[in-house]
Amino acid sequence: MLFRFFLTVLLFLAISAVDPFEKFAEATTRHTNNWAILVDTSRFWFNYRHVANVLSIYRSVKRLGIPDSNIILMLADDMACNARNPRPAEIFNNVAEQINVYGDDVEVDYRGYDVTVENFVRVLTNRLPEVTPVSKRLLSDESSNIFIYMTGHGGDGFLKFQDNEEISAVELADVFEQMWRKKRYHELFFVVDTCQAATLFEKFYSPNILAVGSSNRGEDSLSHHVDPKIGVYVIDRFTYYALEFLEKLKQDSQKTINDFFHCCPKHLCISEVTWRTDLFTKRDYRKTLLTDFIGNVRRTDIVMIDKQFSDNILTNSTREAIVDKEEQSKQQQFTYISQMPILD
Repeated sequence: MLFRFFLTVLLFLAISAVDPFEKFAEATTRHTNNWAILVDTSRFWFNYRHVANVLSIYRSVKRLGIPDSNIILMLADDMACNARNPRPAEIFNNVAEQINVYGDDVEVDYRGYDVTVENFVRVLTNRLPEVTPVSKRLLSDESSNIFIYMTGHGGDGFLKFQDNEEISAVELADVFEQMWRKKRYHELFFVVDTCQAATLFEKFYSPNILAVGSSNRGEDSLSHHVDPKIGVYVIDRFTYYALEFLEKLKQDSQKTINDFFHCCPKHLCISEVTWRTDLFTKRDYRKTLLTDFIGNVRRTDIVMIDKQFSDNILTNSTREAIVDKEEQSKQQQFTYISQMPILD
């Protein structure tokens, strides 16, 4: 009877045991790559700050390890070449003008009038013409974590594109649902810096989505400071403090999504930063690392090799004997005469 009891316990432990290699493989299957979609939706010189917003986030995302091949950058206007720009081909996000965020390494995928609601939706849902180059495609899959950052002018339930069209909260929610059904993402982190930003993600209903906005319903999202030499605001408040937070991160940072939510408290942002986490049910967002979305994913494949080695492998003593013999042969002196027969 006692034997049966112990046998039952052993069987239970064997069945319930989890192979650590299988657990690791399962984790890497769920999340193997990161993508970033960064969008400035507004035009005209007085919206200089929106371009600076996007380029600042772009710079941080690249620094944390996401390559340009996994970043889709959309700029609705070319502020760097605007005739009013006193610093041609340069864009700055601070009055000190120490960092040109429009450096030589910036790769813009969609610019000017190519930044439309239609193209934005087509990129996310992969419904682009066949001739579209790979660099302009979001080649994500069910193992991809996607970071989407948008900035521009918005209102109650909409975000304007190019000052002549808009995408609504309902349309945005339906786009994310299409992405989910087409297995275009594993987890999605949506960040928007605009007026009444929270209304843009109220309609979301697809799983595994986190969202944060710079302002609540009925609130304006405010700018941070003016550069007198340029004559316009150079960055928005939320993005300014978000950038300050991101610039302190390293690729192995343990900062969480929850930490990012609190990077711009009300006394700094003036508006109320609002977030949504109810769709993110697979794990605790308070323990989810921010670099799970905006950092580099180093994929590691574990390969188990079962190889039988032969018995005639050289031992250490055998190797030493061979080395000694080689050294002796090198030290042995030969002469030309001794190698030839002696003639009488």
